Amino acid sequence: MIKDISEVLYSEEELSARVHELGAQITKDYEGKSPLLVGVLKGSFVFMADLVRAIDLPCEIDFMVVSSYGNGTKTNGAVQIIKDLQVDIAGRDIIVIEDILDSGMTLSYLSGILSERGAASIKICTLLDKPARRMAPVTPAYKGFTIDDKFIVGYGLDYAERYRNLPFIGVLDPKVYS
Repeated sequence: MIKDISEVLYSEEELSARVHELGAQITKDYEGKSPLLVGVLKGSFVFMADLVRAIDLPCEIDFMVVSSYGNGTKTNGAVQIIKDLQVDIAGRDIIVIEDILDSGMTLSYLSGILSERGAASIKICTLLDKPARRMAPVTPAYKGFTIDDKFIVGYGLDYAERYRNLPFIGVLDPKVYS
């Protein structure tokens, strides 16, 4: 798999340090509260596992599978909920945990759905923000890194369900997906 990576953007150590900074900020911002962290699967699972351990608050977790990509590299615009939440979110403070904020289509749709269900507040925490590809007006409350328009994998991010287990985030060589 390493041979398919043209450049390492963020090392294991850089990711760990930034995740701990995000956890400390969330802890401060939600002092006295018990937020519900909603992980958007599958990409967020590694980031969310590390982040939840860096948050020093009582919090709950749940997961959704929401997709607009399929096995491609670009959104098709049609957002689908494949797996929904198991808990009632009415009156809850929600932090949506995402691996990457790209077009914004999925998170815009998801924010609307959670709002309709009566969440007290909804904030987005994304590990990576790729504003060059934004198609919907979505701004994260918490972000790890802002990145250029490159196709990246690792630390939970995939291409066709591969590369999620890389401990770093790297740029996938275009020859792999061209």
